[in-house]
Amino acid sequence: MEKIVENNSAQLLKPNKKVRIERTGKMLTLAAVSLTIGIAFAILFLVSSKGLSTFYINKGSVVEFFTGLKWNPGAVNELGKPIIGALPFIFGSFAVTFLAAAISAPVAIGAAVFMTEISPNFGKKILQPVIELLVGIPSVVYGFIGLTVVVPFIRDHISGSGFGIAAGAVVLSVMILPTITSLSADAIRGVSRQLREASLALGATRWQTIFRVVLKTARPGLLTAVIFGMARAFGEALAVQMVIGNSSVIPTSLFEPGATLTSILTMGMGYSVMGQAENNALWSLALVLLIMSLIFIIAVRMIGKGRKEA
Repeated sequence: MEKIVENNSAQLLKPNKKVRIERTGKMLTLAAVSLTIGIAFAILFLVSSKGLSTFYINKGSVVEFFTGLKWNPGAVNELGKPIIGALPFIFGSFAVTFLAAAISAPVAIGAAVFMTEISPNFGKKILQPVIELLVGIPSVVYGFIGLTVVVPFIRDHISGSGFGIAAGAVVLSVMILPTITSLSADAIRGVSRQLREASLALGATRWQTIFRVVLKTARPGLLTAVIFGMARAFGEALAVQMVIGNSSVIPTSLFEPGATLTSILTMGMGYSVMGQAENNALWSLALVLLIMSLIFIIAVRMIGKGRKEA
């Protein structure tokens, strides 16, 4: 009888131990999620409060910030407001990002099609490791290669000094190429095999199946891949700073020096004093970058929601 009682007691203790482990796991995951959410909101609050200080404390003009062409936060205009025309940097960021996406997206989608539909074995053995290698290369290496290869090539064979929007776009297109390729390959692999077989059974060739069935079905995933690549390109700083020229003007040509939001941030943060107009203006540029990141994320979620509904 004693042994039976002991066995029953042991069996009663085991569920209790499992319950404690499960509760501990839930508490740890809840703590991790809470910490992540807290950090995210803290960053949003910090960047927002600092970025808006330019307009509330230093009395900067929102209209001039988005439309002005002169950038000199340490000085004031005839109205006593800081000169914070950030339009050249906003224009430069968008120009470099969209141009890089236009260059990289066709190449990346073509590589993804080759990896998944034409030569899957070669893609897994050769192309996939190469893409992973490109992802692991630091930004400063891309910038140095652009400085020593892309800039001299543009200067000697095309036009200008070599520094400019075109050089920044070429460097960024190589940087975002592996991101778009990997996500595009995943989107293409997600297309049902039955769709391919049905297309071939109806008499379509392999190329017709790829272009009219596979790519059309994977279009939301491909758009998501391109947007992710653009998000990375928009926030890239060091590589662009090394090749774009960092001139606070709107260039009239792709081969003239320009500037981006990130390049001005990286150059100015170390030479400004916290709380001064110059520093607050840089925080305003960071707020624009944060808002653009949120817009990219919302676009990705909307595309994903539309794909699920479809």
